[in-house]
Amino acid sequence: MLNRAMKRFAVVILALLLVGFGFVLGTALVRIDARNVPLQLQAAPANTQAPITETERLLADIYNRVSPSVVSINVRGGSQNQFDSFQASGTGYVLDKNGYIVTNNHVVDGANVIEVNFLDGMIVAGEVVGLDPDSDIAVLKVDVPQERLFPVTFGDSDQLFIGQTTLAIGSPFGQRWTMTSGIVSALGRTIQGLTQFSVGSVIQTDAAINPGNSGGPLLNLNGEVIGMNSQIVSQTRSNSGIGFAVPSNLVKRVVQELVNNGRVNYSYLGITSAGEQGITLQLINALNLPNDLRGVVVDSVTSGGPAAQAGLRSATNRAADIITAIDGQPIHDMSALVSYLASKTTPGQTVNLSVWRGGQTINIPVTLGARP
Repeated sequence: MLNRAMKRFAVVILALLLVGFGFVLGTALVRIDARNVPLQLQAAPANTQAPITETERLLADIYNRVSPSVVSINVRGGSQNQFDSFQASGTGYVLDKNGYIVTNNHVVDGANVIEVNFLDGMIVAGEVVGLDPDSDIAVLKVDVPQERLFPVTFGDSDQLFIGQTTLAIGSPFGQRWTMTSGIVSALGRTIQGLTQFSVGSVIQTDAAINPGNSGGPLLNLNGEVIGMNSQIVSQTRSNSGIGFAVPSNLVKRVVQELVNNGRVNYSYLGITSAGEQGITLQLINALNLPNDLRGVVVDSVTSGGPAAQAGLRSATNRAADIITAIDGQPIHDMSALVSYLASKTTPGQTVNLSVWRGGQTINIPVTLGARP
């Protein structure tokens, strides 16, 4: 009797252990599988005991509307082995129902395999349509049914103001469809493209931008794309509150040319400037300039270039040509000049430069060339 009772007890204990092990194993499997489950959108609840502000509802609505337009991009380069792990990642967003997607040039440059991940769990291959290293913009194309594509809406980046609320959606450190918020911290910044040329009129924001956000949208409170998140200033390669986005108006122009022509033709003036940030006190003292003068100091003029042919002069120890306006548009620094040339002119077009020379302003027409 004792042995039979002990056997029954042992069977019960074993059964309980198996049930417990099965529960733990099942939990582990659920956790593993959950990593691959598509992210589900969740609207702010209509009725809740916790207070929800109108701003919170607005942010939730923007996230729900825009997230299906945002894609996570994984890239493999160099190796042809399809089972090799991905070597880089970034973000992009859907442009139209034809399957065009925009991202940063540096995200996909040199890629053999481009994997495009959608919010609903769909994963497809992306093909490069065109690359523009000057602006660090690339256009991809995917073969996806139109009903599963949700294009973004663009805003006018020329209408931005400092203090305006900004939102970024992307995949920082591989954490897909993350939304962060901030403000427009500054406008008219200049960043370096992937070539010797700079990108002007760049938006600075303190919305958290980290590796993996590259190529993703910067949004306003209408849910419109006002820029493409591209670079950060950081000594640790993580967010320090200084992020830069290529303005949406330049993105639209570049995208159109890449889709239509496969490349972008930028206007070329052929000068270098002594002060990227405009006129400094050192230049005022060195060149005996009025201390309220604003413009681009022409440091050197490229031989045979459009500016040289039009008669602009390289700076000397005592004198310099200073561009104060282009086509009547005031120019305070090199960023503004680069932006105007990139977004509002084409090669072969003639522009009128207002140039401060020897104490007076003169008008110099220049026929722009194409960037070499």
